[in-house]
Amino acid sequence: MKLPETAPTAATPPALPEQHELAELVAQLLSEAQQRGASAAEAAVSYNHGLSVSVRMGEVETLEHHRSRGLGITVYFGQRKGSANTSDWKPQALLDTVAAACDIARYTEPDPCAGLADPERLARQIPDLDLYHPWSLSPEQAIEQARACEDAARAHDDRIRNSEGASIATSSGLMYYGTSHGFSAGYPSSRHSLSCSVIAQDDSGMQRGNWYTVARAATELQDEAEVGLAAASRALRRLGSRRLGTRQAPVLLVPEIARGFLSHLIGAVSGSALYRKASFLRDQLGQPVLPDWLSLREEPHLPRALASAPFDAEGVATAARDLVGNGILQGYVLNSYAARRLGMASTGNAGGIHNLLATPGAQDFDGLLRQMDTGLVVTHLMGQGVNLLTGDYSRGASGFWVERGEVQYPVEEITIAGDLRQMLRTIVAHGNDIDTRGAIRCGSLLLDTMTIAGE
Repeated sequence: MKLPETAPTAATPPALPEQHELAELVAQLLSEAQQRGASAAEAAVSYNHGLSVSVRMGEVETLEHHRSRGLGITVYFGQRKGSANTSDWKPQALLDTVAAACDIARYTEPDPCAGLADPERLARQIPDLDLYHPWSLSPEQAIEQARACEDAARAHDDRIRNSEGASIATSSGLMYYGTSHGFSAGYPSSRHSLSCSVIAQDDSGMQRGNWYTVARAATELQDEAEVGLAAASRALRRLGSRRLGTRQAPVLLVPEIARGFLSHLIGAVSGSALYRKASFLRDQLGQPVLPDWLSLREEPHLPRALASAPFDAEGVATAARDLVGNGILQGYVLNSYAARRLGMASTGNAGGIHNLLATPGAQDFDGLLRQMDTGLVVTHLMGQGVNLLTGDYSRGASGFWVERGEVQYPVEEITIAGDLRQMLRTIVAHGNDIDTRGAIRCGSLLLDTMTIAGE
C-alpha cells in the first residue's frame, strides 16, 4: 500500500492505517467467533478519512473533516446467522461485538441458503487496479477551488441570479475482509468530486442547473471553471420552459439519464428481484432483452474506474463478462445467497455491479438529434414510477422539444410513460458520448415512440 512520503501537514492527508493492522483485527474477530462455537464467520474492517467544503454566494457554508472506522462480523451456527457492527476497535469492543452476533444467531431461524461464499469462487489473485490516489488538499485550497467554481457560474451571465453553492470533497479509505475458510484481503481507494448548482431567472421564471465531476485521482477531475460554466449553461437553457400537449414521440435520454434507465434492467436481473419473483425479466435468461446490436459488458478491473473492484463484498473474484451479448441476456447479477436461492452460482456482484459498459454507438449527441428528427430530449426525471414486477414505467420529466433535428425550446411538467420490456427492446440508437461517472458507463439512448403526457 502506497502512503504519503511527507509528514502530515495542513495540505497533506493523514496516512491510512497499515493494511496488516486491519488484517489483524479481522483475524481476531474470526478467532473469537470460532472460540464461541461458530461453524463459519466473515468479518470486514474499514477506515476512511476526508475533507468536504461547500460555499454559497462566495461564503463558506460548511467545512468538515471526517474520519470514520468500523468493523462488522457475521457468524453462522450451521444455517443460523447473526451479525453485529461497531466503530470501537478496542479489544473488549471486539469481544462484545462477536458475542452480540453469536447471541443473535441463536435466535434466528435456519436458512438453507445462508453461508459464506463457495470457496472455489474466492479471489486468489488480487490485482492492483490503481484505485488509491490521495489528494493533498488543504481547507484553504478547497475553499478557493469551490469559490472559483461558483464564481465562474455566477459570472457567466447576468441571468444567473442565485446559487445553491459549489462543493468539493475528497476521501481516502482502506477496507479489509476475511472469512473463516481462508480468504483474507483488502485494498485502499480514493474518491474526489466537485459540484455546482445555480439558479437562472428571467421574466419566464427561475430554473436550476447543476453539474459535477468525480474521479479516483484529483488530476482527472474537470477544471473548476468548466464545472461552473456547465452548471450555468444548464440553468440558462431551461429558461422559458413550456408544457407540451399529450402525444406519441421518440425520446432521447442524455447520458446521465440513460444510465439510470439501464439501471432498471440491472434491478430486474438482480438476484433479490428474481428469487422473490418480482421482476418483469424473470425466466428471460438466454432471451433477447435489448436490440441485437447492443451489448452490456461488465469490466470490474478497469484501472482507476469508480466501480472497479478486485473482489466483491463476499471475497468472490470479479471478472469481465457479457451481461447482455448482442441483445441476449447472458447472466444475472447475483451474490451467494441469491445464487443459492436460484440454484445457480455467485456472479461476483455482492455489493453491486462493477463498470457496466454499453456498446458505444457511431454517432455523437448532435447526430442522434438528427436521427430522431422530431421528438423529446429528456434531461431530468422525477418521481419513482417504475414497477420492476410489471415493467410499467411512468416518470415526470423535463428537457427539450426537437424538430428537424434541432432543439426548438425547453419543456417541463410532462410525463413520459411506456413498458420497460418494450422500451429496452426497441432502443433505436446509442451515442458515443459516454458518461464515465458511475457504475454504468453509457452514452445517450434514443428510444422508440413513447407516450408523452402534458396539457
